[in-house]
Amino acid sequence: MSEDQSASTITDTQAAIAAQAEVDAENHFHTAGVLTISAGHAVHDTFTGFLNPLLPTFIQNLSMSTAQAGLLTVFMQWPSLFQPILGHIADRVSLRPFFIMAPTVTAVAMSLLGVAPSYAVMAMMLLVAGISSASIHAAGPAVIGHLSGKKLGRGMGWWMVGGELGRTLGPLTVVTAVQLIGLRGTPWLMIAGPITSVLLYYQLRNVSDIKRKDPEPIEWRSLTRSIGVFMLPLMLIIVVRDFINASLATYLPILLSEQGSSLWLAGASLSVYQAAGVFGALLGGTLSDRLGRRIILFVAMGVTSVAIFLFIYRADTIWLQLPLLLILGFFSLSITPVFMAMVQEHFPENRALATGVYQSINFLIRSGIVVLLGVLADRHGMRVAFIISGLSSLLGLPLILLLPKGVKKQQA
Repeated sequence: MSEDQSASTITDTQAAIAAQAEVDAENHFHTAGVLTISAGHAVHDTFTGFLNPLLPTFIQNLSMSTAQAGLLTVFMQWPSLFQPILGHIADRVSLRPFFIMAPTVTAVAMSLLGVAPSYAVMAMMLLVAGISSASIHAAGPAVIGHLSGKKLGRGMGWWMVGGELGRTLGPLTVVTAVQLIGLRGTPWLMIAGPITSVLLYYQLRNVSDIKRKDPEPIEWRSLTRSIGVFMLPLMLIIVVRDFINASLATYLPILLSEQGSSLWLAGASLSVYQAAGVFGALLGGTLSDRLGRRIILFVAMGVTSVAIFLFIYRADTIWLQLPLLLILGFFSLSITPVFMAMVQEHFPENRALATGVYQSINFLIRSGIVVLLGVLADRHGMRVAFIISGLSSLLGLPLILLLPKGVKKQQA
């Protein structure tokens, strides 16, 4: 063999090794990067968790109806309609800024709610927080998807762990702060936002896959058709499932307050629900990698439907509230990482865009359901609204069969 042939063979071998190393890196689960992004998500969502436990106080202080109080959550969710645009941008440019600034912006807006002089000012603050939240929630799952390799369910589980942990700490943090320093002292809490942004700036410098390579141009007609075919059955499931999520995450403190619970106990109950969701999100996403997405959806929605009825009729029995809230949180919140894993495995080249479409549809549906449940509660009582939520989840079980057959579990 000549020297030129030997050199060529060595070069080809090196190229093959480099190509294989790149494939291995793409398929590898990057634990440090996933945990860093999830931690930023946790701090961010701690602040978005301030609103719901304070709704009973805002109703009293500003003389709101239940529907008006529920509409406040819509103001924060409305910017999520722009998540497909944000997701498309996130697929084309560096994703780092989405994580750096979001905790700071959201922290400032949410911490000032306690000193808002009117309903209109409060709505404006929530819109600002909503824009920040939409940005991080469009880009975050896409980044973790890239860092999760073949273990999409596990990656989405960790992303949701961050969110549920934040929503667990948020209610406890704000109601405890109100008890200690009063409602007008809550602006002091915003300092955690800038601190988190600084830490994220330094930590994300070492995450190698935070920026995507230059993507190919998108064939919009084909992509839109594919997203439509996949999202339609998923949207139907989201509708029935969001009745339970909206009733528990938004109106649980109001239900318990109407039954005589203190503000702290009502807020703490919401934290119990979200804390169980931390474990449900991680386990649900991880198990869906092994057992399949549909199986997890059937089990989670079925158990949630039964548990919500038990909670409705035993919500005034304190010793039964805790285990039922743990069951509800664990199973109802284990569904979201499964949905997100399905979205990303169907659209691997446009993860942020597809995730943005999913998130915008989800938030739009949920916003409408929140207002609808508020109107039902004003007219017929909060318990009736919760009963309707439980019935809707039961009706959603057959809809799981409508999901595209192309959805397959990932190999561990």
